[in-house]
Amino acid sequence: MFFEQIINGLTLGSTYSLIALGYTMVYGILELINFAHSEIYMIGSFIGLMMVTVYKLPFVLALIVSMAGSCLLGISIEKAAYRPLRKANRIAPLISAIGVSIFLQNAVLMLVGPQARSFPANFSVKNLKLGTFLQISTLQLLILVVSIILMVGLHFLIQKTKIGQAMRATAQDKETAQLMGIKIDQVISFTFAIGSALGGAAGVLVGVYFDSVDPMMGFFPGLKGFVAAVLGGIGSIPGAMLGGLILGLVEMLGAVYMSRYKDAIAFAVLIFILLLKPTGLLGRRVQEKV
Repeated sequence: MFFEQIINGLTLGSTYSLIALGYTMVYGILELINFAHSEIYMIGSFIGLMMVTVYKLPFVLALIVSMAGSCLLGISIEKAAYRPLRKANRIAPLISAIGVSIFLQNAVLMLVGPQARSFPANFSVKNLKLGTFLQISTLQLLILVVSIILMVGLHFLIQKTKIGQAMRATAQDKETAQLMGIKIDQVISFTFAIGSALGGAAGVLVGVYFDSVDPMMGFFPGLKGFVAAVLGGIGSIPGAMLGGLILGLVEMLGAVYMSRYKDAIAFAVLIFILLLKPTGLLGRRVQEKV
């Protein structure tokens, strides 16, 4: 039972990590909390659902189309709602992010209605035994494998490519990066694109895992993805990955032993760690220049 909950926690935590990466990448570049990210996650799930049910695409293709659609949505939001406010007071982009989140949520409610929809899996789910005490379903294995591939791919992109180098330079000092010839607007749009694609992928994976998609599904996973980003260290990509896994494990173990308080336990862990290390587990304190 304990080991099964560990697997459940890692499965759920890997999706939290994907959501958290979207938050932490945008914050690392713009120091902005993109509250519309939870709605991108929700819309990504609906795109995946439509691809599977209407166009009868296999899961992998549906996931790719969902990531592409979420990517375009993220770029559009950045250009329409954030770019015009980039030089404004820092509260203005934050209010804009909340407004975009509410708009997208209500737009989907008007289009599809409030009822939950089933996310049919077009593959059979089997249980695989790993040793005496441990078993994992093929669905959980798929979610873990897809999440790991996406996170490893992101790490490679950030560390080993020119655009990744440009992203790191922009996050460190936008003005100096611009003087060095880096096109800041393109880098920021690319950051939104990648973060949104990961959020859309998480939406599809969660929709398949819980077999339910609805317009309000983004609120709690989005909130927990943000918590995971803060827990690991907002702005830190490895921290977002680690924070999501820890949060998933805590939530699942809390569901077993204190089911009524599982969400409270998760946030209590966040408060405890931030009291000990305010920058998060892998975050670093940054001294502002004056």
